[in-house]
Amino acid sequence: MPKRVLVVDDEPEMRLALREALVRMGYESVSASNPEEALNSDALKDCMLVITDMVMPRMDGLAFIKRIRQIAPALPAIVITGHGTIENAVNAMKEGAVDYLMKPFSFSALKRVVEKAASAKSEPSMLYSSPAMTKLMERAARAADSDITVLIAGESGTGKELLARFIHSASPRKSGPFVAVNCAAIPDNLLESELFGHEKGAFTGALERRTGKFELASGGSILLDEISEMPMMLQAKLLRVIQQREVDRVGGTSPVPVDIRVLATTNRDLEREVREGRFREDLYYRLNVFPLVMPPLRQRVDEIAPLAELFMNKYSGGRDLTLSSEASRALREYHWKGNIRELENIIQRACILSDGVITAEDLGISAESVSDMTPGSVKDVEKQLIMKTLDETGGNRSQAARVLGISVRTLRNKLKLYGQPESDEENFSRPAAGRMA
Repeated sequence: MPKRVLVVDDEPEMRLALREALVRMGYESVSASNPEEALNSDALKDCMLVITDMVMPRMDGLAFIKRIRQIAPALPAIVITGHGTIENAVNAMKEGAVDYLMKPFSFSALKRVVEKAASAKSEPSMLYSSPAMTKLMERAARAADSDITVLIAGESGTGKELLARFIHSASPRKSGPFVAVNCAAIPDNLLESELFGHEKGAFTGALERRTGKFELASGGSILLDEISEMPMMLQAKLLRVIQQREVDRVGGTSPVPVDIRVLATTNRDLEREVREGRFREDLYYRLNVFPLVMPPLRQRVDEIAPLAELFMNKYSGGRDLTLSSEASRALREYHWKGNIRELENIIQRACILSDGVITAEDLGISAESVSDMTPGSVKDVEKQLIMKTLDETGGNRSQAARVLGISVRTLRNKLKLYGQPESDEENFSRPAAGRMA
């Protein structure tokens, strides 16, 4: 990503002064005279940091930062103002600003906050530009403001855990712990102790008390990664924890209260798991309060190049690497069964093999693995995408609409045009008649 900073200020003199200061620090600078100008351009996609004035006509700095959080959640922002108060500073930080400067400020003060913000840890797979991901991140940002339980579904490698971390970092609990538990990686006989803890002597080998993940997460958020892999026996105990907000340690005599926000991920269709008796129906509805569906990378083609560039920078070892046109085309046409994780692995390997220009051969993508979608009109491509998404969601129109970033009504109208029959499927988040809610 280029070392480019976006400056938004309605005073030309301030924009010029900031530009000169940033150039002295070694940064490129682009500017906009108001937030609307910045939002209507591609400037946000191409910068690593935003510096914005607080008081501007039509949209102030706080409202602007709120919009930035919806469009590019990982993009750091600094607020500057001549009307600084402690209240304004607090409000700016609540909306997502990483720092705050009051006019007039010195070059050294500006340099300090810019370098601090520029070195802030970002989340690569949260880079996005597709309509589906934009709508998803807007929903995630809304969910973050509350303590609502969130279930994130999606294929492996799409960035479900990073989305969960974003929700935590954008929530009022962001100063508390974020504890992730991979339910698929822990043996069944150890998972209960791992989650809920145990008392000394509770079983052979329990030589001391162990604090479980739920207790460690108290005051923050717990992520139950790949929740579908949890054994049925533990699902009942988990249901009680979610309902009562208290845990029973293995071998304990009294419950321990916990203050937690629950996030969960799955790469399986939990509705199908419920129907086939592998997942508790009551737990499913406790988890599926605010569902989010991560679209696969093959439906986010415009995001492949920026992600590839980010991974190239990460694994280049300081060398100046570029992608050949054939390699770029191969990346766009590849099916990406492993999604972003697979893209990172391929780019890492290519960086080792390449002498400067990464070729299609360096990528190691076989022709058989490249998508066989044939060229056609926009309507043909749209139809192929919709039908493929429906196939991948098991025909669930509500879920497919969310992945595509359109309404169920729009999807239904599109399918009528394609001559598809009506469906009496249930809404993704609505219990069927007679089921436990």
